[in-house]
Amino acid sequence: MALERAVPARAGTLEGIVTTPADQPINGAMVTVFSTDRLRKETVFTNGDGRYFIDVSFGGELTVRARVPNFADQTQRLTLDRNDRRTLDLQIGPFESELDRSNALPASAHLTSLPWHDAVERQPFIAQCNYCHQIGDPLTRGKRSVNSWKKSIKKMEGYMAIVTDAQVERFSEVLATGFDGQPIDIVQTYDASPELARAKIEEWLVGDGMSFIHDTVVGADGKLYGVDEGHDVVWVLDRETAEVEEIPLPDSDLPVGGMFSGAALPIGIFTGKHGPHSLVQAEDGRFWITNALSATLMGFDPQRKEFEVIEIGKGALYPHTIRIDNKGIVWFTIAVSNQVGRFDPQTKELQVLQLPHNGFWRWVTDTFFPALLGYAARTPRGNKPIELSPHKLLDGIEYQDLFNLPYGIDINPRDGGVWYTKVWADKIGHVDPKTLEITEYDTPLKGPRRPRFDADGILWIPSFDESALLRFDPTTAEFKVYPLPTLSPDEYETPYALNVQRETGDVWITANMSDRILRFIPREERFVSYPSPTRVTWLRDLVFTDDGKVCSSSSNLPAYAIEDGVPSFICLDPEGGGKDRVEQTHPR
Repeated sequence: MALERAVPARAGTLEGIVTTPADQPINGAMVTVFSTDRLRKETVFTNGDGRYFIDVSFGGELTVRARVPNFADQTQRLTLDRNDRRTLDLQIGPFESELDRSNALPASAHLTSLPWHDAVERQPFIAQCNYCHQIGDPLTRGKRSVNSWKKSIKKMEGYMAIVTDAQVERFSEVLATGFDGQPIDIVQTYDASPELARAKIEEWLVGDGMSFIHDTVVGADGKLYGVDEGHDVVWVLDRETAEVEEIPLPDSDLPVGGMFSGAALPIGIFTGKHGPHSLVQAEDGRFWITNALSATLMGFDPQRKEFEVIEIGKGALYPHTIRIDNKGIVWFTIAVSNQVGRFDPQTKELQVLQLPHNGFWRWVTDTFFPALLGYAARTPRGNKPIELSPHKLLDGIEYQDLFNLPYGIDINPRDGGVWYTKVWADKIGHVDPKTLEITEYDTPLKGPRRPRFDADGILWIPSFDESALLRFDPTTAEFKVYPLPTLSPDEYETPYALNVQRETGDVWITANMSDRILRFIPREERFVSYPSPTRVTWLRDLVFTDDGKVCSSSSNLPAYAIEDGVPSFICLDPEGGGKDRVEQTHPR
């Protein structure tokens, strides 16, 4: 069905100054304009003079909000008609209480209150409990007992959180002690760079509080296509008309949860059978989608709204990230069963490559886990795969001993080589596209997640577990490490994904614990920080539009924990705010 949104025709412009209670101009203040139905918003940032300019794409009764770190939000309502030009100055004020100030801080700040012994003890918590959502956001940082936390962790074991019984005990103690309901005393420093004042962010709310819109891509038609892993839906956003279309995937004979029906997947969120995860568009216009729960590839014709299902095989567990090479061959990781898939859309030839096991217990998992899932399916949502896993039955076995978890994948533009990451084995690997020979390399930091190549054939990798950016040169097999900037000294980041703007060489990185997008400029070895206008922003794959915007889906799991209560498509134009300033200085 099609959902009509706010009229996208350029309505008018706003300009003004954001000041402190002492009438001092604020550099880097976020000014966000919400549509009447609050399903769209556009954000710009003030410059060094505290001044903002914004060319608004929608009109009517609007809400304007100024948001500044360490100050309370200031909001005003106004009517903006087409071709209106209005001046609106905003003055922010202090918080009414220390608790209000603390509650406005992002999850990364609240995580500093957790009393870990050291970073080594904390690392499995990052790998398993920060995996697909924030910890420390308003939903997760409330005061709770140790037993209450144990119950929550047990739920997350139903979505493949691999934690030992001892870790369940320790994690629960740390969370119950650290999240005590009291204000935290953290001072964050935000980077109000010249680049920030030139940026503009657009956001479109999509789906419902139980939607899990995983990856999003920009289609050849300029629309955004996002796959909802929880609801078996493709969401399509026309950025020009702001119309959102919901296209359901075809039904399956599998039960809810697909191949993972025996796992206690998050009840109420995973209501689908396919679990579409990642997608890529081929030259002929078709999209190819990895269905994580049904172990299928799915071709999708956006013109005819038709689907084609390709069975991968029951031994292929959790098809994950997908890319396409310059010969039209589709490559994808298969995370849980430690494989990479190769599919030729022209001949329909499908090959599944078994990746190196890297150890006895990983071999055991690769060999027997598919059969264990089949057995577990006899008891829907019974969570037998976890109860019967070696990490629960034997001492000294943890997640990294059991699973490789091939995750991200990309194609080297220089030679067509296929490279993947193993997020739990701390490796990257290369598949020769001609011989299918496989070579793997250890990464210097833990948790390599979703990598991308730049135009020169350099592979950039986010280290999820250790808050860093890795540069890898395939010709020399050498790594270079860049720690990510945090907002205060004791914080850490969880960079889930990144992408490289081929024309500029800039690396864009998700900073999902602090509600930011980071931009790394390699020639200067410098980071630029762009705060999100929405608290609890958890971004997935990053993609680029033809006009230079970086886009993603914001889909914390669950989505109802996001400030707006639902997921969104989000696009950042690094020069959008600058364009608005030019428009208002020299109107057409």
